[in-house]
Amino acid sequence: MALRPHPGLEINGFTLGQQLHKGGFATIWDVTHALYRTPMVMKVPTILDGYDGPTIVGFEVEQMIMPRLSGVHVPRVIGQGDFAVMPYIVTERIPGASMLQHSKRAPRPVAEVIELAARMAEAVHDIHRQHVIHLDLKPDNFLQRPSGEMVLIDYGLSRHDQLPDLLAEEFTIPMGTFPYIAPEQYLRQRGDLRSDLFALGAMIYELATGKMPFGQPEKLSGVKQRLWRDPVPPRAIRADIPEWLQEITLRALEVDPANRYQSAAQMIFDLANPMQIRLTPRAHKLQRDGALTVFHRWRQMRSLKAFAAPPSVAAQMERAPILLVAVDLSPEMEPLSQAIYLQIKRMLVNRPDARVACVNVIKTARLGIDPTTDAAGTNLHVSRLVGLKTWAEGIDLTDDRLTYTILESTDPASAIIDHAETARVDHILMGARGHSTARRYLGSVSAKVVAEAACSVTVIRLREPAHPPAPRSP
Repeated sequence: MALRPHPGLEINGFTLGQQLHKGGFATIWDVTHALYRTPMVMKVPTILDGYDGPTIVGFEVEQMIMPRLSGVHVPRVIGQGDFAVMPYIVTERIPGASMLQHSKRAPRPVAEVIELAARMAEAVHDIHRQHVIHLDLKPDNFLQRPSGEMVLIDYGLSRHDQLPDLLAEEFTIPMGTFPYIAPEQYLRQRGDLRSDLFALGAMIYELATGKMPFGQPEKLSGVKQRLWRDPVPPRAIRADIPEWLQEITLRALEVDPANRYQSAAQMIFDLANPMQIRLTPRAHKLQRDGALTVFHRWRQMRSLKAFAAPPSVAAQMERAPILLVAVDLSPEMEPLSQAIYLQIKRMLVNRPDARVACVNVIKTARLGIDPTTDAAGTNLHVSRLVGLKTWAEGIDLTDDRLTYTILESTDPASAIIDHAETARVDHILMGARGHSTARRYLGSVSAKVVAEAACSVTVIRLREPAHPPAPRSP
């Protein structure tokens, strides 16, 4: 590195101001540029005199990955410099503080834990959609925009599914921050997005209890123990933690990735729909597993070389989508509802880890809300909920993967679109009523959903009779 960063240094039009942060692997500087008015920072790796392989390779990884990312959950890259003069990355400056401030003040109120967990999971889901596994999630690496979105930084240990994994090619030692890394990272597996979900579980645990689930190991031997040793259940530390939040946390911290959440979107869904979570024995635990159980697990895990190899990031997410099914329960729509039922059954064959969110919309009047009961005095929400559950009988999913929601809106299409966005739905399946003059000129619910939804949409339409029956003679 020919140049060393210092205040006043000018390089490629960027002028360094004060040093904002000094870490073990890089320094962060305030920078300005005549062509940019946005606040910016420059990250410069700390290259020691002599060979500093991990720092160099990690920075090369970051320079490859960050320009390929976009959206509110990642910092926008503005400039880069190579090792010939001085390596650096210039990004927008995120004005908010990191999650570290919340972790230092843990335990936090339960409502705050839930909100922060959902925001962190949303950021993780966003980079997974862009083929990136972070592999070094920790409170320091989550910044928060003034508008509330979490921003993920520091991609030096990350893996892009469509790029060479330089770190795996150059080094054989496990990399990451020891209190947060997943068991498979200890086993040198770097291709599983569920590793990030384990780290999320560790951070939720920390926020809720004020403690780390596996302590603060400084050596790899301490990390290895999480292959067989379970954490103290959160509710044993703090009694007001809901059972459903313990279920989410301990599921994320499962040793085997196959037993965790299969996508960050599924975690977000549970955080937003706690009353529909199926509670397992995890939710009710108040003490760690006994010595005999731990011993058997130790015998099983001590010689484990690797967990089952996952498919690509894209394939992992394809196996575990959230599917929203909009069902019209009107009697005249029963044939169409049956066609939708058969289609979702076919889709689940190729998506074994999918979740299905069944939705029905009660259309309200534009001037004032319609009563919630029908002419016979039956509560519409209850009757529609019963109808949805009846419709879904035979869909072979556990209760936690099959949910039911009754929406209420003057605009059914907007209600479906908004619910799909909130639930991070990957695909919408719905029906379209037969053709009519009104729908041709005014549009239809399905047409609006197709045009405006942020995810893919499948519309089922029944075939019209080729020759309508002639009217009967009087």
